[in-house]
Amino acid sequence: MLAGCGLVHDNGTNAVSMTLTRDFGAHRIATITEVHARSETLLALLRRSFPVEVAGNTVISIDGMSAKPGTSWFLFVNGSASGIGTSRLPTRVRPGEKIWWDLHDDTATRNVPAVVGSFPEPFIHGIAGKRLPVALECAPDVTAACDQVSIALARVGVPAARQLLGTGSGTATLGIEVATWRDLQREIGALLIAHAPSTGGVYARFAGGEGRALELLDAHGRLVRRLGGDAGLVAATGNSKTAPTWFVTGNDAAGVSAAASAMTPTRLAFHLAVAVQGTRDLPVPLP
Repeated sequence: MLAGCGLVHDNGTNAVSMTLTRDFGAHRIATITEVHARSETLLALLRRSFPVEVAGNTVISIDGMSAKPGTSWFLFVNGSASGIGTSRLPTRVRPGEKIWWDLHDDTATRNVPAVVGSFPEPFIHGIAGKRLPVALECAPDVTAACDQVSIALARVGVPAARQLLGTGSGTATLGIEVATWRDLQREIGALLIAHAPSTGGVYARFAGGEGRALELLDAHGRLVRRLGGDAGLVAATGNSKTAPTWFVTGNDAAGVSAAASAMTPTRLAFHLAVAVQGTRDLPVPLP
């Protein structure tokens, strides 16, 4: 069942996949895919698939790759955080789940609530076995980008209720907010990105009140690149009390459209977040 470095996207099926990567998804190690998931915990599946070492309550080594000081194994299930290397994983594997273990630097933050790299999850199989309705909130000046996101969701079989930005999607809804950063920064969820990565786990931020520049950070949270016009960002974040919120944003309308074009399983695969300028993808954090 070892599928090498690839992940087969099985939209709408009950196959379970588990992938090991390192350095924020930059290096794919292995993927296993099971068409018929057993009734077992995440840790049991991990142990059955790879050699695992545990110290106390923490997974410190998987398949011979050990967490050194300043690094940790991070676990995401359908794009949502499920703990940092914890061996206390009572959650049972559910049909259709995409399980992602990534070994990366944790000096900037140990709080990464949600990632975009499991798209089209969590929109297909949901969170903790519960599929949630999807609300697509769009600013009125980025209609073309909103159309792009709507089409991207439809291609993977996800219906979305379209509404104006700021009308609220509810705590039991997966929200996708499409807007320039100037409009988006008024939204509560965007505050988590504004203080990235310590609060929201996103290694990018927009500079200034108008968000004219998109600043990209490295694994230590240091500024390494600043993008001007036509720069976009696809990111997800949240907190422990609500479902994750996705953001398709940019420093102008062209940047939002560039970000919207990246809403495909291939371009988002195994990235925490993706910055886009034109047709160039820049997964963040940057090396």
